[in-house]
Amino acid sequence: MSSSPNSDLHGRKLVFIVTEDWFFASHFLPMARAAHELGLSVAVVTRVRSHREAIEATGARVIPLEAERSSLNPMTAGYAAGQLAAILKAENADMVHCIALRSILVGGFAATMAGISRRVFALTGSGLLGARADLTGRLARRAVRLLVRGLETRQTRYLFENTDDPRSLGLDPAGPNVTIVGGAGIDPTMLQPSRLPPHPPLKVAVVARMLWSKGVDLAVEAVRSARASGAAIELSLYGAPDPSNPKAIPEKTLKAWDAEPGIAWHGATRDVAAVWREHHVACLPSRGGEGLPRTLLEAAACGRAIVTTDVPGCRTLVRDGQEGRVVPADDAASLAEALKALANDPDLAARMGEAARARVLDGFTERDVMDGIKRLYASMLTS
Repeated sequence: MSSSPNSDLHGRKLVFIVTEDWFFASHFLPMARAAHELGLSVAVVTRVRSHREAIEATGARVIPLEAERSSLNPMTAGYAAGQLAAILKAENADMVHCIALRSILVGGFAATMAGISRRVFALTGSGLLGARADLTGRLARRAVRLLVRGLETRQTRYLFENTDDPRSLGLDPAGPNVTIVGGAGIDPTMLQPSRLPPHPPLKVAVVARMLWSKGVDLAVEAVRSARASGAAIELSLYGAPDPSNPKAIPEKTLKAWDAEPGIAWHGATRDVAAVWREHHVACLPSRGGEGLPRTLLEAAACGRAIVTTDVPGCRTLVRDGQEGRVVPADDAASLAEALKALANDPDLAARMGEAARARVLDGFTERDVMDGIKRLYASMLTS
């Protein structure tokens, strides 16, 4: 799609609703840029910490709203919705784009109060609910489905990062009200393949928030087991615990893992390209709840083989035996076997890395995502 603004859309107002400025800055700047290319006036309502400038660099305005994303307390959510409705009325918004579950629930209610019927509900994975297989998880997912669908209008469109999540809301992935994009999208000129480091050992990295739901403990257990059987494998963990997330791994546990032979915890990194220059394989043994993990897109763009689990989002990008290995969720033994096979066959890891790079270039780039978003916005604002 042409990057020239559509005269029919110029000046129309789009408001993004997202709980945290860091989340928008890490995943959704291409969407703000896409809206800007269409000539839309863009505002982002979020809790502001340290990413205002990155968001404003897209041409968007930032409107602060304090809200605790880990809470779905009805009183707290209702108060936030009231504040948000006042902002939407003051902005005279033509359309709202609500990102992730809490923003959909609060933002959808606020849009109702403000009389805004054009709504994009972007479910970026099912989070903790999607990672739970017990009765509580099933009941919670059913409740979420009823709540979200109860907020839709005839002009509501749903945005997903994989084909599993629409079904969880009772939607047809190929339906006219559903758009699926390649996650956050990757700029393949910024992240490029590099020469693999010397082998052995096989150097494996997990780049993610340090959460139990990401299966970081499974990676540790699998590498521990593989090393015990004689495999030359080293594991690096890059990421920080998320204090707002009830599934955060305690720092004490991370430090204990760091003290084990062959395992190192490095904390958060701002340079993922440097991480992949030093490693052969990306690992994300997620227990579920993903949209389409950006960490996998980044590793694939850098030409690294991926070992992940058979859960929504992860299996969207990685096809078993092609871009890497897809193993059952919550199965450290299968994970260990997959890593050992790559340790024993460095050429296979290299071929899978080349396939992963090609996969990203075929529909998962930033430009692919931006063009898909522009088509969605244009269709909504001209209907």
